[in-house]
Amino acid sequence: MRDAEGTKWLKDMRQWWRRTGRELSFPIDGVTQPTKPAGVHALSFAEGRNALPRLAPGQYRLMVEAAREVGGRELVSIPFDWPAKQPISLSAKGSSELGQIKLDIKP
Repeated sequence: MRDAEGTKWLKDMRQWWRRTGRELSFPIDGVTQPTKPAGVHALSFAEGRNALPRLAPGQYRLMVEAAREVGGRELVSIPFDWPAKQPISLSAKGSSELGQIKLDIKP
């Protein structure tokens, strides 16, 4: 985008920005996007494809962070072990900006 316009809001995702965001080369894709309307939204990832590389065995966390331009900010975390030995469903609920976050892992 002209004048790096697409990067100016990335630092508002504080948790991500402090841990890894500021060290990345730009442009990057798939980190943040405009606010979605209220409702249920689904994302699906397959190991080894797209943005999800082959994960080493270990303990991980799914982190979902929301920041509003003129509103609140919230971070929801779901810890999980990889690889999963059987299908598992985990969830966490936000208290202000985020609703129910659900993680389904299918080995």
